[in-house]
Amino acid sequence: MGTTKFAVTPGFDVGGTLFKPEQLQVLGAIVGEDAKIEMTTFKQLYVEMSEDGADEAKEKLREAGLQVHPAGFYTKSLITCNFCKGAEEAGMETARKLDEAIAGHEVPSPLKIGFSGCALATGEPLLKDIGVVKMRDTFDIYIGGEGKTLKATLGALFMSNVPEDQLIPVVQGIIRFFQANGKKREKFSKFIERVSMETIRQAVAV
Repeated sequence: MGTTKFAVTPGFDVGGTLFKPEQLQVLGAIVGEDAKIEMTTFKQLYVEMSEDGADEAKEKLREAGLQVHPAGFYTKSLITCNFCKGAEEAGMETARKLDEAIAGHEVPSPLKIGFSGCALATGEPLLKDIGVVKMRDTFDIYIGGEGKTLKATLGALFMSNVPEDQLIPVVQGIIRFFQANGKKREKFSKFIERVSMETIRQAVAV
């Protein structure tokens, strides 16, 4: 029997996307001592374990309140700030809905999406492929950020003053356009250079 790999996240609350000690204890107990656990740069743990026990382990992890996502060329779970201004003011419920809408979709290359609840942008959304910044009652969306290089690149403003009811459709539209038009293993920043930001903007207009 071979092995399989999947991603685990703690979800998020005031304090951000942090694993609690009891969650890590549960994770270790469920996947077993033979599993391999790898920390990623996008706040997920990758678990590699035997295929024959993986389905049962995933179910138990979900029952313990952890989120389970596919690993590899997929949209990652939402990377958030610490919601230091409080859950309501920083838009935590909006972030939860966005996370549910965007995580785990197959894409040409892994896609990181960030969210910050105020203009301080402490979650570094401008260094993500897609970054969302809450600006009082609306949202600014940035695309094309790249933090995993010797010369980090900030994302460019894609749309500003996006109302809450349009936020998820716009982000989903960006993902779908990348799914339909991106080349295998093509980084999202390179994809934007190839097709142009204006083409993407026209494609996802709501």
